[in-house]
Amino acid sequence: MSDPLPAHYPPTDPSPAPAAGDDPIGAVLAAHLEVIRGLEALRPQLQTFAERAWSCLAGGGRLLWMGNGGSAGDSQHLAAELVGRFERERPGLAAIALTTDSSILTSVANDYGFEQVFARQVEALGRPGDLLVGLSTSGNSPNVVRAMERAAGLDLYRVGLTGADGGALADCCELCLQVPSRNTARIQEAHILLGHLLCDLVERQAVAAAQRPGA
Repeated sequence: MSDPLPAHYPPTDPSPAPAAGDDPIGAVLAAHLEVIRGLEALRPQLQTFAERAWSCLAGGGRLLWMGNGGSAGDSQHLAAELVGRFERERPGLAAIALTTDSSILTSVANDYGFEQVFARQVEALGRPGDLLVGLSTSGNSPNVVRAMERAAGLDLYRVGLTGADGGALADCCELCLQVPSRNTARIQEAHILLGHLLCDLVERQAVAAAQRPGA
């Protein structure tokens, strides 16, 4: 018999999935669209996120991304969109996913515990003026929360992407975008859309800056 999960790993949404009837695809699509439409309420926070991200990058700072599981994948995806290209040609933008170096992740987890895998990297790599983004559908991922707490003492601007409750992450970020859902899959789908919107807004600024005389 496997060991029980720790208390901080409850399912994000203990309620049953939407009633699918004879059309499970339609039920999921309807639930997805409802959540996506609800993101309109996050427009001011997203605009602030984009403004702070561009200010960070334009000033020589970097965006640091972190999360677990699917959120780790989203962190790598969004960092890649900024370093490479989202939709427009422009200079590369400094973004680092703290989820990719298996040697760092495993050595820190082995020596200090898994809750420290991001905090240690923030301590080593973060610089004043950088921006740290933490993705957690529950808002209660201990390693994400510990990293945000460490970043607070290093003068990094802290942004969280969570679900409806916000969790502990909402209390240790300067800006928290709380997707209006408690279903893990729907929150993840919204997170990648918010990330793509961020990339679009930041990229527009980068293109405009590159086209200014003397750039």
